[in-house]
Amino acid sequence: MAKVKPFLCIRPAEAVVSRVAALPYDVYSRKEAKVAAMAEPLSFLNIDRPETQFADEFDMYSDEAYAKAKELLDARVKDGTFVVDEQAAYYIYRLVMDGRAQTGLVACSSVDDYVNGVVKKHENTREDKEIDRIRHVDTVNAQTGPIFLAYRADDTIRSILRAEMQKTPLYDFVSEDGIGHTVWKIENVKATKALEEAFLAIPATYIADGHHRAASAVKVGLMRRKENPGWTGEEPYNMFLSVLFPDEELKIFPYNRVVRDLNGLKKAEFLEKISENFMVQEMGHAAFSPKQKGTFGMYLDGCWYCLTAKEAVRSSEPVKGLDVSILQDALLEPVLGIFDPRTDERIEFIGGIRGLEELERRVNEEQKNMAVAFSMYPTSMNELFSVADAGLLMPPKSTWFEPKLRSGLFIHPLDR
Repeated sequence: MAKVKPFLCIRPAEAVVSRVAALPYDVYSRKEAKVAAMAEPLSFLNIDRPETQFADEFDMYSDEAYAKAKELLDARVKDGTFVVDEQAAYYIYRLVMDGRAQTGLVACSSVDDYVNGVVKKHENTREDKEIDRIRHVDTVNAQTGPIFLAYRADDTIRSILRAEMQKTPLYDFVSEDGIGHTVWKIENVKATKALEEAFLAIPATYIADGHHRAASAVKVGLMRRKENPGWTGEEPYNMFLSVLFPDEELKIFPYNRVVRDLNGLKKAEFLEKISENFMVQEMGHAAFSPKQKGTFGMYLDGCWYCLTAKEAVRSSEPVKGLDVSILQDALLEPVLGIFDPRTDERIEFIGGIRGLEELERRVNEEQKNMAVAFSMYPTSMNELFSVADAGLLMPPKSTWFEPKLRSGLFIHPLDR
């Protein structure tokens, strides 16, 4: 049973919402974040990445940086950039990208559900990234970045959301990247109660994106329980900010790979070695995107190839059967010598939203910093669910979700 509750929200004033809404903090490099923050003083990125307020050599993980984030948030509440709702509520958040809509319920999910496995994970997290967000949440005293959760679609929830979306939206704007964002506040007491009850019938929710944000929010909650031995479970820190989407509306993009060298092999030797586990078909100069599971595009020396995995390297197991696992286990490791893609500096990962042109650019003469690129068939939602249900973890960079949830639209304070 998924415990999903309404919450007291800090959110932008309608007049400035499009200026405040920002992409997640972790999609920017430090240089990119500073440029974006300087371009829009009201962008939530100023609060999410407070080092942007200091010189480039400033320690972004210093106490002063996190204190600046709190100072900025408090100032934006005081000057009316943000409003503080007086009643706990659910919100509906619809994003539209290239004509495709996905509609989520903005709510707070349970720390205990995360600990007990009702909120299921499919990725490992890195401690250094967790520490950063733990300190940010703890110092700001609020969760500022929603966790992107998925659930198996439910008729009752769908019906309630559709009825509420017939009402006047709270926000409705298009961001600079062309994504439409519409938000409704659910003020109907009957609908609120029905949604809470409907989610109690949902056996599990799944982290689609935001594993580090989720882990950090949960650890702050557990830390505050230790600091407050008389905690009851009703305190705001026992919940974490999330947006829950039905699986039927979600699209996973491929997460492509580029590798710096051929591990000392000449082109002919490389092609011969990969032909042991894959059928290799030359496709010419037109960019090739695989159309079915078990096939891969490969760009090498100005030419595209289709690689089809042979039966011997396929698997029905949830993790080993993933295309990202097949490529890693049957090619990247045995042929290119990439044993740990998390740490090997010879491999990089390119989100599918950037297109195959980016793979060509990284390999072609004008860039020439990579030797070979691989275009992937995207992981499916069913595969993600299967891995998480089995209590297993996917290889790194297995999924890329678009569109990205905006930060700054919903803030969950931990003291009210």
